Amino acid sequence: MMVAAAMMAVVSVNAQQPVGGMWLKPMVGGTLSTVTKSDDAKMKLGIVAGGEFGYQVAEPFAVSAGLLVSMQGAKMKDNNYMRDESSTMTYLNIPVLANFYLTKGLAIKAGLQPGFLLSRKWKGEENVNGKWESFDESSTDGMKKVDLSIPFGLSYEFSDFVIDARYNLGLTKIVDSNLVDSKNSVIMLTIGYMIPF
Repeated sequence: MMVAAAMMAVVSVNAQQPVGGMWLKPMVGGTLSTVTKSDDAKMKLGIVAGGEFGYQVAEPFAVSAGLLVSMQGAKMKDNNYMRDESSTMTYLNIPVLANFYLTKGLAIKAGLQPGFLLSRKWKGEENVNGKWESFDESSTDGMKKVDLSIPFGLSYEFSDFVIDARYNLGLTKIVDSNLVDSKNSVIMLTIGYMIPF
């Protein structure tokens, strides 16, 4: 973050597109995620990569839509029955965002994001008759295949590079059960490169 701040301080802000301009933005970064309504859930690191397409509607306003492959999930606190438990869910997310520029290059953004579950990996150790045994499962059984969330955050553009920080607030349950009401909660930080056309 200090390196990014230093770069922003010395590089001129010129990436914002003229009215009517379009761009493609490949992007990559990290996620810090957990699930709600679970006292045992802890934050988990992941990666995110993909791209977004944007259109500058007016000087202070742009719209964008993207395709992002995102690793999300949670770690669980150790207890008498489970330890080292980790759940990783990989989604194909499609963020559709409105971008409002507070000043040249600095934008706040919000929108709607449908996501589609591609895979789930669940691993850890379970206590079986007093003995710890490892398990490692790859299955989406019992999981909701479609996730809906509200992404919102800030971005800063400098010399065609974009630093983007978002929070994705989950709206729908991730488990196909009436007994579990957990939803995704994801912080995302990426760097992208704007390619105008």
